[in-house]
Amino acid sequence: MNAARIARIAEAVRARQPTYAERDEPFWEAAVAIVLRDAGGQSPEVLFILRAVHERDPWSGQVALPGGRRDEGENDLADTVVRETREETGIDLRTHGELFGPLDEFRPRTPVLPPVIVRPYVARIDGDCAIVASNEVSGHFWAPLDALFDPANTRSTRVAARGFTMWRDAIHYEGHVIWGMTEIIIHKLAQVAK
Repeated sequence: MNAARIARIAEAVRARQPTYAERDEPFWEAAVAIVLRDAGGQSPEVLFILRAVHERDPWSGQVALPGGRRDEGENDLADTVVRETREETGIDLRTHGELFGPLDEFRPRTPVLPPVIVRPYVARIDGDCAIVASNEVSGHFWAPLDALFDPANTRSTRVAARGFTMWRDAIHYEGHVIWGMTEIIIHKLAQVAK
């Protein structure tokens, strides 16, 4: 059941043309992985990481998807997402699974965030790969798609980041609060995966 659902998601991702953000300066590029697995439950699961607390990281301490900044010399953002996922979690998406393709890019235009363009990639892994966290990651968890997509689990939530406190929509799952770019990306996945 889950394998068939993941196959349908793969087909939907491959069939659509993603929207790419404007490349007006200044900007830098990053890629994140929406890593799916069939854990044998009622719903495929998505891997989330808990970012370690670092003073210079604008997303310090938040729930995130594995990924990061494009390195000079990388052919494309697919190479970036494979490298970053391997560095942060120990999972090689090409060896342990498959990269399906990108969703629409996201470019927040706010003075409190750096000028980043984020391209989310949807992938799957085979079986239950062990997570080997880097020093950029303080933990990880898996969450079922059905829980992430359930509107009852998204609500306005008071969050704090970079010295600011604000109200934002957030997905709540087993004590974890998924908000910001990560929440937006999960809702973009929901539009493709339904």
